[in-house]
Amino acid sequence: MAGLYIHIPFCKKACHYCNFHFSTSLKNRKKIISSMIKEIEIKSIGYEDLIETIYFGGGTPSLLSIIEIDSLIKAVIDNFKISKKPEITLEANPDDLNTSKLKELSNSLINRLSIGIQSFNDQDLKLMNRSHNSFDSINCIDNSLKYFDNISIDLIYGMPNSNLISWEKNLNLALNWDLNHISAYALTVEPKTALEKYIKKEIILPLDEEFVYDQFNLMYDKLLDLNYINYELSSFAKKGYFSKNNSGYWLGKKYVGIGPSSHSFDGFSRSWNVSNNKLYVSDIQNNKMYHQKEKLTHVDQYNEYIMTGLRTMWGISLSNLQEKFGKKIENHFVKKSKKFIESKLLIIENDLIKTSKKGKFLSDGIASELFLINR
Repeated sequence: MAGLYIHIPFCKKACHYCNFHFSTSLKNRKKIISSMIKEIEIKSIGYEDLIETIYFGGGTPSLLSIIEIDSLIKAVIDNFKISKKPEITLEANPDDLNTSKLKELSNSLINRLSIGIQSFNDQDLKLMNRSHNSFDSINCIDNSLKYFDNISIDLIYGMPNSNLISWEKNLNLALNWDLNHISAYALTVEPKTALEKYIKKEIILPLDEEFVYDQFNLMYDKLLDLNYINYELSSFAKKGYFSKNNSGYWLGKKYVGIGPSSHSFDGFSRSWNVSNNKLYVSDIQNNKMYHQKEKLTHVDQYNEYIMTGLRTMWGISLSNLQEKFGKKIENHFVKKSKKFIESKLLIIENDLIKTSKKGKFLSDGIASELFLINR
């Protein structure tokens, strides 16, 4: 089984925290869509794995017309082997999902929406430079639920000037709809973003990590009390509504990336397309090399297994660790993890080692100390 990711490199405006590849100019839209279709055809040649998820990410995929979305889905179905009921997700901004667009999407093969709410606080949204406001968000969710059951919303915590009271108010509003999936991310300062520039100039002061941790704990307790399952650090879902696409990433499944800046993984190597719309179109249309590739070493594969495993409810299987990487590497992991077990950041459940509630928020840092270094 594998997933297929389609990167739509367009946005109405640049969010201050985002360093993903996109353009605010739509003038080459048709050329890029046709190039994506050609890339789908190229990458399908000789590809035998069954595609079980199709994910439209970006950028802002909801900027596409229903005709453009359908043409890309059709290209995938016509060229790849597809499972009987693939999960097909569209990332969307609230201001794009009017009633007309929702009706069209509900009549397409899209069966899951991931809506970028980020916050119900207008002050937060202005700081992020989002293109919608809280009224748009509320109206969007109300209308989306008339057409879709499988809906996820994105939220961001750890915002400057926020506190437990403001974050809980944000959460409580999100929980009014009893949605089946919520993704919540701590605000991170990415390089070459407006947010990084404002923080360096001290125009914005980041929230202390201890307060961010308090917000995570508040969210974790509240969502678990409401029967959400924290299946991955930033992902909470009701039973039966885990994102199949995102779960595939965390479980090390293969995936095919389509579009400028998209990544692909075949189990042993990773490749990525050029992060430039004009170059991407030129290379695809002229049948040139349009991606870079690296083969993952044994150590790379171990490090990725540790990083992804500790972020999830599935943890690290000691028997799988030994089977995949050998007794020597398993011994390294057991030895290095001992101090985290003693400090109750990691816990042992039969064959599995997982992060405790206390360790979840620190999982990336813990993983880095369990890594091996390529020599």
